[in-house]
Amino acid sequence: MKLEESGGGLVQSGGSLRLSCAASGFTFRLFGMSWVRQAPGKELEWVSGIQSDGTDINYADSVKGRFTISRDNIKNMLYLQMNSLKSEDTAVYYCAAGRQLSDIWARGQGTQVTVSS
Repeated sequence: MKLEESGGGLVQSGGSLRLSCAASGFTFRLFGMSWVRQAPGKELEWVSGIQSDGTDINYADSVKGRFTISRDNIKNMLYLQMNSLKSEDTAVYYCAAGRQLSDIWARGQGTQVTVSS
């Protein structure tokens, strides 16, 4: 199976980015998915999770109201729209199979997001 993230980059504080994750090698539509991130020197942090059919979504308090997770079960894609970015959002973002940190059984290589203040 494979999870491949894209869309990261350098953005100014207050800006937006949209991350994408292409999933392959497993039945994507059957699994809850999430985005997690890891900032330098910090532990892995869960950002958002979405149920297999997209009907139930959760966010970490730190991103609630700014980030939006979504999925396309036809295209086998997972997305994270990030608005009003802050310097503390700087991290490597990973697409992960599993809705919560404790449920994750696979993740991609990650994409770097850097927010300049």
